[in-house]
Formats: sequence, structure tokens, C-alpha cells
Amino acid sequence: MMRCSGRWIAAAVLSVAFTSTAGAETLAVTVERWGLLGSWAVDCSARPDRDQGARLTYEIRKDGRVMYRRNFGEAKDENEVVSATVNAERLLNVMVYFPSLHQAREFGLLLQKDGSLRAIYNRSEGGEYTIRNGKYIASGAPTPAQQRCD
Repeated sequence: MMRCSGRWIAAAVLSVAFTSTAGAETLAVTVERWGLLGSWAVDCSARPDRDQGARLTYEIRKDGRVMYRRNFGEAKDENEVVSATVNAERLLNVMVYFPSLHQAREFGLLLQKDGSLRAIYNRSEGGEYTIRNGKYIASGAPTPAQQRCD
């Protein structure tokens, strides 16, 4: 019985490993086709700064993982995109795992007709929004358009 159970566990682990690899390829294709790859900022000519605007970069690594880098000038981090789907309205729903926060966050991005990018929502795993319907919860101000910097 133990030998059979061990084989089943090994098969399950291999299945998950292969599924994860296939999912990473699909994820990379999704973000590339949608047009997310590259660096984005509200003002590409300004130096990255926490108060004045970060430089946000999405890239596909050689191993197929999709990474999200944030450059705030004095602080930088790199986090893995764990999923991305496109809905009927062409909204890209992205989930990123932030090890420093010990949580994943989900955000919705929209490519506008002029090629700029806009955050439509941003929420924690618990469903707490910082951006909803294209507006910051704290101030009610609309999210700014981000331009491609590269």
C-alpha cells in the first residue's frame, strides 16, 4: 500500500510540475500578445521616485517566468507574475506575488487607444481595494495614464 501511495504522490508532483511549466508558457504568451511587456511610467523623462512616479517593467525571463519590476528610485523590487487573463473588454487581469508583503495582489490593466496603460483596479487577496473603477480609493482621483518608456 505504501509503495502504491508513493508512486501516486510522485506522479502527482510530476503532473503539477509539467502543468506549471505549461502555465508559465501560456502566461508569457498572454502578456506578450496583450502588449504588457516593457517599461511603463506616468512620465518616462522623470527619474523614478516614490512620490513622483515609479518605473514599472514587465519582462519574460529565459526560464519563461514573467517578472514585474518596480523602480521607485531609492527602492526597487522584483516580483513574479503568477497569472494573467484577458476578459471580453480587453482588460488584463494580473496577479503578482510580493514576497516582501507575503501576499499576492491582483490588478486590472487597460490599454487605451493612444497606447497608454491605465490601472482600473488593484486589490489584495482579501479583497481590499486601493484602486477601483479606475480611481484611487483614498482620494477618488482617477489613475493616471502610463506611457511605454522603451
